[in-house]
Amino acid sequence: MNIRKIGLAMTFIIAMFGFLSCQGDEESQNSTKPKARGAIGEIILAIDSAKWEGPLGQTLKEVFLEDVSGLIRDESMFDIRKVDPRAMTRILKMATNIVYVTTFDDRRAASQNINALFSKEAKEKAANDPSLYFLRSADEFALGQEVLYLFGNNEEELIQNLRANKNKIQNLFHVRERDRLNKLLLNRKNSAAKMAGEKLGLGVNVPASYQIAKAESDFLWLRQPTPRSDRPDISLFFYETDYVSEDQVFPQSILELREKITKMHIYGNPSNRNSYLVTERVDPTPVFSNFKINNNFAVEIRGGWKTNNLSMGGSFLGYVIVDDKKGKLYYMEGFVYYPNEAHRESIREIETILLATEVLPKPESSS
Repeated sequence: MNIRKIGLAMTFIIAMFGFLSCQGDEESQNSTKPKARGAIGEIILAIDSAKWEGPLGQTLKEVFLEDVSGLIRDESMFDIRKVDPRAMTRILKMATNIVYVTTFDDRRAASQNINALFSKEAKEKAANDPSLYFLRSADEFALGQEVLYLFGNNEEELIQNLRANKNKIQNLFHVRERDRLNKLLLNRKNSAAKMAGEKLGLGVNVPASYQIAKAESDFLWLRQPTPRSDRPDISLFFYETDYVSEDQVFPQSILELREKITKMHIYGNPSNRNSYLVTERVDPTPVFSNFKINNNFAVEIRGGWKTNNLSMGGSFLGYVIVDDKKGKLYYMEGFVYYPNEAHRESIREIETILLATEVLPKPESSS
């Protein structure tokens, strides 16, 4: 569906269905369009320069450039490349993620370039309903592409809508990038790790590049082979225990469980028993969020780690999962060691892999 032809139907889609793509899978599969390309976490933002430098630009920065929580240093959620709408070349239009931003009262040429894509009826409908601010279009210029149009009658209205829907917009791109990464990472899986995970009651899905560092009846540690200075050292571990009380999912209990596991199993230097991993409590402070994994209650924890002897440190992401049916509690975590380098994409990789983990059903008893 061409954006120039959607007119009034466009705003009807927004009003009725919210985050609904304008194009179907069948059209994408039969298209001769090129494949979209772009780094994970990268967004092309087409907007008038004056708007970008003003209050609207500041609000957009709060949406797209907010720091990722729990990392040991400040890193934004996404990498933004600001472009004048009139300079959107064919190459730029092949980007995986594109966001166009405009207001209908703006007479500057850059905004008018975007406004020309909207029909008179669409603008009138937006004028009568200030809550309309958003259009999502899949495969607009290339296959595998996400194009987002953010608009308003004026900047005040658009800013208000962006602030009210900040988390929703962030999550849209966050989930999208995780899905892209899932296809890249889990194209080939480690079958030995899957078999080891089944002993814990988990369907562990990890890339073939991960290797088993340690496996016991209630614990599994996986890591990338032979870390190098030009790539992050990522480890994943999984632990199973009995679930006896909801107190086990309280923040302090989770921290105690984590350090019980790491003190028993994970060392920065295997020959030094004092180099076990501990949780950084202050900078950054651990961040907890309630979650759902396989319809099971879970708690996400993000934060920093260090070895007890202070020889190493980094960022981590973990999940506590409650399986009421089996009476089990699982803790799974990924942590990264990459001194003086960015951790955002390593944590995104960890998140993608951990959320691909399945809680296996209770085996049927033989009669």
